[in-house]
Amino acid sequence: MPSNNLLLEEPIRMASVLEPSKPTFFPAMTKIVGTLGPRSRTVEVISDCLKAGMSVARFDFSWGDAAYHEETLENLKIAIRRTKKFCAVMLDTIGPELLVVNNNEQPISLEADTSVVLTPDKDKEATSNLLPINFSGLSKAVKKGDTIFIGQYLFTGRETTSVWLEVTDVDGEDVVCQIKNSATLAKQLYTLHVSQIHIDLPTLTDKDKEVISTWGVRNNIDFLSLSYTRHAEDVRQARDYLSKLGDLSQTQIFAKIENIEGITHFDEILQEADGIILARGNLGVDLPPEKVFLFQKSAVYKCNMAGKAAVVTRVVDSMTDNLRPTRAEATDVANAVLDGSDAILLGAETLWGLYPVETISIVGKICAEAEKVFNQDLYFKRAIKFVGEPMSHLESIASSAVRAAIKVKASVIICFTSSGRAARLIAKYRPTMPVISVVIPRLKTNQLRWSFSGAFEARQSLIVRGLFPLLADPRHAAESTDGANESVLKVALDHGKASGVIKSHDRVVVCQKLGDASVVKIIELED
Repeated sequence: MPSNNLLLEEPIRMASVLEPSKPTFFPAMTKIVGTLGPRSRTVEVISDCLKAGMSVARFDFSWGDAAYHEETLENLKIAIRRTKKFCAVMLDTIGPELLVVNNNEQPISLEADTSVVLTPDKDKEATSNLLPINFSGLSKAVKKGDTIFIGQYLFTGRETTSVWLEVTDVDGEDVVCQIKNSATLAKQLYTLHVSQIHIDLPTLTDKDKEVISTWGVRNNIDFLSLSYTRHAEDVRQARDYLSKLGDLSQTQIFAKIENIEGITHFDEILQEADGIILARGNLGVDLPPEKVFLFQKSAVYKCNMAGKAAVVTRVVDSMTDNLRPTRAEATDVANAVLDGSDAILLGAETLWGLYPVETISIVGKICAEAEKVFNQDLYFKRAIKFVGEPMSHLESIASSAVRAAIKVKASVIICFTSSGRAARLIAKYRPTMPVISVVIPRLKTNQLRWSFSGAFEARQSLIVRGLFPLLADPRHAAESTDGANESVLKVALDHGKASGVIKSHDRVVVCQKLGDASVVKIIELED
C-alpha cells in the first residue's frame, strides 16, 4: 500500500473519499476497548459488540459491585463462545478518586452564581447547597481561587451534567465554592476533580486490592488499568502486589495518566508499565485545552518508540446519546490513529450509551480509513533511527520481517512466539498488513499441578495495533526443527484463508525460531 507524502497522492485520495469502504475480516488494525455496563451487559449486546470489533472488555469498578461485574463477565464468556471471537479482560481500579456521596441518589440541581459547601461529613444529605464527599483532606489541599470540577462519569463537557466550581473559602474541614455554571448532577456516579492539586491517597487503595485479590484472581484478568498513576513507584507497587497472586503475575499493568503528576513523571512511568492509557477526560481538566493535543502526540510517540501500547480515551462522547459522532469527534478518532495509537477506549459511550454496538462499529470504520493513509514509511524510519545501532537480535529480526513484508507486498506476517514479545516487536514497526501471532503454549508446573501457558500471551496481544492471536496446539514447540512447525504454519495459513486475509498466489512473511536461529522467510502460496 502506498505510504508516501500525502500531498503527492492527494488526487488519488480525494477520489477515494467518494468510494465506499470495503469490509474486511479484521474491522481495523487499531483495537477497541469497550466498557461493559448497564447498556452493554447482555449476551446479545456483547456478542454484537465483539462482532463489531471490540477486542478488550473493560470492567470499571468505580461503580457496581463484584457480583454485578461477575454476572456481566459470565455473559461475556458465553458471547465469546457464540461468536468465536477472542476478547481480553481489563480491570479498571478506583484509585484515589474523589466522589460526591449522594445516599438518596436523587438528582441535584446547582445554580450558577450561588454557593455550595463540600464537606467530608458523609452522613449529611446531599442538597443544592451541600455536597458530602469521601475525602477528609480536601480543605488542606485547596486554597482560594482553585478550580474544582464535578460531573457524571467525568466529564461530558455539556454544561447541563457537569459543574465548574471556584473555591472562595475554607472553613475547617469544609470547602466553600462558588458555582460557575448551572447543572444537574444525575445518575449513579458523581466524580470530583481538583485541578493540579496533589491528593494524598494511595494509588492502589485497599478496596482495589480486595477486588483484585478476589474478582481479579478468580477471573485471571489480562490487564490492570491503574487509575491515577502518578509515579513509577505506583506501577512497581502494583506489580509487586500482583506477583503474589498466582497467575496474576502475568497480568499486564496499563498506567492511566490523568493529571499533572502523571505527566511530570511520564518517562519513568513508561519504563515500568506495560502500556499507557491517556485518560483525556481528567487531563482536559488539569491541562489547558490548547495543550491536550501536544501531550497526546508526545506520549503516543514515546509509547511507539518504546514498543508499548498507547490507548486513547474520550473520543466520541456525543455518541452516548446520539447515533452519529460529530465531525470533530470523527476527525479526533482518525488523528489518534495517525498519531500512532494502538487502541481506542470507549467509556460512557458503551457503558451508559444508547448505541454501544453502533459506536464500536463507527469507531472501527474511522480507524480503518485512517490506517489506509498512515505514513508507515516515515514511521518505520523514525523507529529504526530511534533504536539505533547495534540493534538487539530480536529487534533486528522484527524490523527485517516488516521491511520484507512491505517490499514483497505480503498479505500477512505470521509470527511464532511463546512469550508474545517477538510478535509485539513486529507490531511496533507498524506493518501495513495484519500480524498473525501464533502463540505456542508451554508446559509449566508450580509443583502442585501442571498447566499450559499461552492464554494470557494470546489475549494480551488484543490491545496491540495490527496483532491478531492464534493459539496453537501445545504439542508443537515454538523452536522445533522437525515438521511440527510446518503443521502449525499450515493451521495459521488455513486460518488466514478462512478469514479472507490470505488468497491464492499471495505472499506471506513468516518469522520463527529454528533451533538457536531466528528465521524470516517469504512464502508464495499456490492455488
